Amino acid sequence: MSNSFDDRVLALAALAQALQQVRTTAESGQSRHDPAEAVIASVFRIDADSVADVYGGVPRLQPGLRLLRDIFTRQQPDDGVAKLAMSVLRLERRFSAEPDVIDAVSDGLQRIAPRARDDGATHPDVLRALGELYAETISQLRPRVMVQGAPHYLGQAQVVAEIRALLLAAVRAAVLWRQLGGSQWELLIGRGRMLESIARMVP
Repeated sequence: MSNSFDDRVLALAALAQALQQVRTTAESGQSRHDPAEAVIASVFRIDADSVADVYGGVPRLQPGLRLLRDIFTRQQPDDGVAKLAMSVLRLERRFSAEPDVIDAVSDGLQRIAPRARDDGATHPDVLRALGELYAETISQLRPRVMVQGAPHYLGQAQVVAEIRALLLAAVRAAVLWRQLGGSQWELLIGRGRMLESIARMVP
């Protein structure tokens, strides 16, 4: 997998896209299908040749790229996604230091993958299985990612399953970003360069 700056930006955009769908699901009871499917399906693509291939192509990350651009230019008044992203990045550091949890997640994904291939990554049964996997593994680590939303929806099992599946996808993106050389320092001083990268990829 190439280690280019644009790849890191794509991974960060995937993180933003997954967390935007977490917020949407928590507040409205359902995600937007295409943006959610692009990131959730990524958890099954471990050996892709490029970051773009992990997500089915750059066009499928357009929502995340646009959101990232709005966050960096302060055109996004709601900082909920940015706060969630910082929580996920902290959680990823803990996750990546726990080999047993990594193995448990990997084994679980291999078990779920055949159904995802047959029925699609956002089939309710697949989301339920992914949600259970997240709850049994990553969710046990600290600091936990706390999701705010409408109590009516957060009390529904299928909504909770979808949120957890999206959080699993967010951690996947965070791991990918870190593997490609992403750092907190780059988030602080590299925004101008990231905006240039986004401008190349957003029509």
